[in-house]
Amino acid sequence: MWRYTSSIMHPVARIVLLALECFVVLFVGLHNWIPLGTLNNVRGVRVEFPTGKLIWTTLLNFTPVVVGLAGTAFYIHRTYPGWVSWWLWITYGLACYGSFKAWWMPYLFRRDATQIARYQTMYGGTHSFLPEHNGIRPNTLHVVFDVATVGILLCLTVVTS
Repeated sequence: MWRYTSSIMHPVARIVLLALECFVVLFVGLHNWIPLGTLNNVRGVRVEFPTGKLIWTTLLNFTPVVVGLAGTAFYIHRTYPGWVSWWLWITYGLACYGSFKAWWMPYLFRRDATQIARYQTMYGGTHSFLPEHNGIRPNTLHVVFDVATVGILLCLTVVTS
């Protein structure tokens, strides 16, 4: 019974992993550059990140997720080599850690006036379904990104076990 379930879930998990990685690549590459209505605030981001710094930051964050997506796509119907598994675990483990440190720690546990002001500039006016807490409201687009990165780690658990 377990093998039957596992053999069905494994290909599904691989497809879901690939889809979530595509979303993350699009998110990381575009969310600070292309206006998405109330989901982002491109002008506010430019105040905190002048063009050169934003290009550098985008490339720094974009490169690992693109390499991971390429590895996942190339080995979609084969066993991932060790480097692909490690690359994905490290990349998305760090992404979850970064999101937790940037959004969820201040939201849940500590108030930081400097960060509140910065986030107000960058994300003021963006859509959020969560209530404000400690002066911060994680916006909807970043919450969806966080759900996607956790989903990637769950898919990796299935695919690499």
